[in-house]
Amino acid sequence: MSKYKAYDVVIIGAGAAGLMCAIEAGNRGRSTLVLDHANKPGKKILMSGGGRCNFTNLHTKPENYLSHNRHFCRSALSRYTPQDFIALVQKHQIAYHEKTLGQLFCNDKAKDIVNMLLTECEAAKAKVQLETSTANIEQGEAGFLLNTSHGDYRCESLVIASGGLSIPTLGASPFGYKIAKQFGIDVWPTRAGLVPFTLHEKDKTRYAPLSGVAVDCAVTCEQQSFREAMLFTHRGLSGPAMLQISSYWQPGGTLSIDLVPQVDLLSELMTAKQNNPKLHLKNKLCEYLPNRVVDVFISDNLPLQHYSHSALNDVANLVTTWQIKPNNTEGYRTAEVTLGGVDCDAISSKTFESRDVPGLYFIGEVLDVAGWLGGYNFQWAWASGFAAGQFV
Repeated sequence: MSKYKAYDVVIIGAGAAGLMCAIEAGNRGRSTLVLDHANKPGKKILMSGGGRCNFTNLHTKPENYLSHNRHFCRSALSRYTPQDFIALVQKHQIAYHEKTLGQLFCNDKAKDIVNMLLTECEAAKAKVQLETSTANIEQGEAGFLLNTSHGDYRCESLVIASGGLSIPTLGASPFGYKIAKQFGIDVWPTRAGLVPFTLHEKDKTRYAPLSGVAVDCAVTCEQQSFREAMLFTHRGLSGPAMLQISSYWQPGGTLSIDLVPQVDLLSELMTAKQNNPKLHLKNKLCEYLPNRVVDVFISDNLPLQHYSHSALNDVANLVTTWQIKPNNTEGYRTAEVTLGGVDCDAISSKTFESRDVPGLYFIGEVLDVAGWLGGYNFQWAWASGFAAGQFV
């Protein structure tokens, strides 16, 4: 056993959740080591929010998360709130601003958040060791034994904070799921979430002229709706509204999209017909939609007086209840989060320790908890890392 360097806590994953957990464990006086196979800590933090890190959301609540155990996230989110993380940001004098829908971003660069976390780790005497891959983990008499590419370690508490499968170019891997299965912990099937849609060839050809056009829309799928921007791309549909609904969409499902959610379109068309009967249909529709969208969706263009109530109703339905069946999503390559993961029923919502494997903890995206777009997943990382850090 002498070849194993001993720590109280070893955390695998130097992302948002892992670093937060290390800070809290270190502040409790626990000797703590963070291991990561990447060459930089917090890679997902660095690329988030267009490089400015959407680090939390003021409106965070349990309803903003998807999980097979929908109550699991409540405890941690109540113990570490957006205001708690904002206080940490303010302590380090990081300038930030609020965008739409409660989203908070750094004024400068996401690197400010990573530097803040590393500074806190240093103050807590938590060591962060990069470019270290873990080859083997075994449960010993007094904890866990780890064989890595840079030495062997022993720890009382082992924390898996290795993330999910989203954006493999940042080093994502199924490591955490493999560890869960090794110790007999169930893992829900995973799929990409917060991800753009691709279209079938016929639809892709039809909507290709709209590539680069953005519209405000309301999208509905599986009884869930979002009102945000949608972007037509050369591959399909993207933008915040599509990313949000992608977490609820299942292959083969249909999206219902209202392209003019701000108006009662049929009423507007009927009123225009009465007041200005010689106004052409497309001219009226262009008051609410970009010209290119109108040209693709509407084929004819007669004065409004030529259209019956039924015909105008058909036009309104075409625009307000557009039915589109995506071919698929772009997958983990561009997904911002992984749906599914380590079964939360097997994990304590208070401590994040495995119910059946003492000393083994899971936090962050590796768990079957996925948030909406807009800072919610970072808040889950902070909250789950903080909560586990009180017990590891």
